[in-house]
Amino acid sequence: MTPTHPRRGLLIILSSPSGAGKSTLAKRLRAWDPTLAFSVSATTRAMRPGEVDGKDYHFTDETAFKTMVADGEMLEHAHVFGNFYGSPRGPVSDAIDQGKDVLFDIDWQGAQQIANSSLRDHVLSIFILPPSITELRRRLQTRGQDSADVIARRMQKSWDEISHWDSYDFVLVNDDLDTTEAQLKSIIAAERLRRIQQPALMDHVRSLQTEFGETS
Repeated sequence: MTPTHPRRGLLIILSSPSGAGKSTLAKRLRAWDPTLAFSVSATTRAMRPGEVDGKDYHFTDETAFKTMVADGEMLEHAHVFGNFYGSPRGPVSDAIDQGKDVLFDIDWQGAQQIANSSLRDHVLSIFILPPSITELRRRLQTRGQDSADVIARRMQKSWDEISHWDSYDFVLVNDDLDTTEAQLKSIIAAERLRRIQQPALMDHVRSLQTEFGETS
């Protein structure tokens, strides 16, 4: 597909163990740049009260989901607690061709699948580390969203997630939200200027070559 915008969009992947600040940072990034699109996942789980199809998730049945996977229409997918989840390829591909960055809030397994997809050249993956395990536990406890059992399970899972830190393009230690937010903005601004993200550069270089030939 021919890009319809001077700049190609990025697939921005944010991953972290629960409690490291990933969701808060994602919200701050979208407030900083409202054009950032958030990847809406497809799922086979039942819709919960208050959820909106196409906004919270693309709700589908297992047969349709597996067909999408078989047809290569999922950038990444996983089976979690009895349900399938995945990122549809079509909306993401359309967005980046229109110069829109797409933000993904996914785990390391999904990140690896996207990094190995046909869109790999436009992937920017960032892992958020906590300053310490003690601080990670404190954050989970003070946000008051989970029971002690759930917190224990999240803590148990956290090391498996952290162990994949070295498969990401950038790794940030979230000791201070404002500092980490500033670092994220700097990374994204720089990545938007990568040569591969600017397809119009080739035409500009050709025009320079033509001009040089005419004036030499």
